[in-house]
Amino acid sequence: MVHASSTAAGRRPLVSIERLGVTFGRNCVLRDVRLRIQRGETVAVIGESGCGKTVLLKTIIGLLNPTSGSVWFDGQDLASLNERELTQQRIRYGFLFQQAALFDSMTVAQNVAFPLRQHRTLPEAEIQQTVVARLAEVGLPDNVLGKRPAELSGGMRKRVGLARALVLEPELMLYDEPTTGLDPIMSDVINELILSTRKKHPVTSVIVTHDMRTAHKVADRVVMLYPSARLKPDEPQVLFDGPPETIEKADDPRVTQFVRGEARERLMELHQQNG
Repeated sequence: MVHASSTAAGRRPLVSIERLGVTFGRNCVLRDVRLRIQRGETVAVIGESGCGKTVLLKTIIGLLNPTSGSVWFDGQDLASLNERELTQQRIRYGFLFQQAALFDSMTVAQNVAFPLRQHRTLPEAEIQQTVVARLAEVGLPDNVLGKRPAELSGGMRKRVGLARALVLEPELMLYDEPTTGLDPIMSDVINELILSTRKKHPVTSVIVTHDMRTAHKVADRVVMLYPSARLKPDEPQVLFDGPPETIEKADDPRVTQFVRGEARERLMELHQQNG
């Protein structure tokens, strides 16, 4: 028998963002953002630099507090949690940072094992076994275990970062520009790893990216943000929210210009500002 409470939990979004606003001084970065992310869904968040994509990620995991509105994770308002409760919630997240954010003084094995040693009480042999298994999942052999991040290529560092993010088997994975700085082949390797991660683990994913190939390949939904400073007072900051295959036919020309990489309108706007 399935209890009503567990059924309701299965229906509600894993992440619910309600009228979210984030302001730094006089700079409004996010304004009245509303977004719901279902369990098992992969959402790509796109938009030009400065539109608040990374700020959105940081509010989702409670690293930044909203100026207005709220962020709910699995039915809990993050703002209502104390620091200890928030730390417990963060164990349920995995975060692949833009530059992988590995600890330079640690080996690859120590980097990947770090979350296990912080949050689990496990025999050393089990930790080592888990580290090797996670590195194998991202296509890295045992001979990288003793290397330092400085000895690795950019693509290898990203894969180590992904292995570390997955080591606690998170329910929510967040990727901040996972293919930035990588060549097209390595970018596609990362895209394939994101896809294989979803197949192997029951994970919900949010991916901030400029790369439309990534959005088309890995996302169920694409959400496009627009810089709040360039919006009219009554305009929503989310210009598009839908399947990736429909984005090139979006009604808003600002969406299609971004997707196609067309700079003419933006250049005219900058010229008017500077004129």
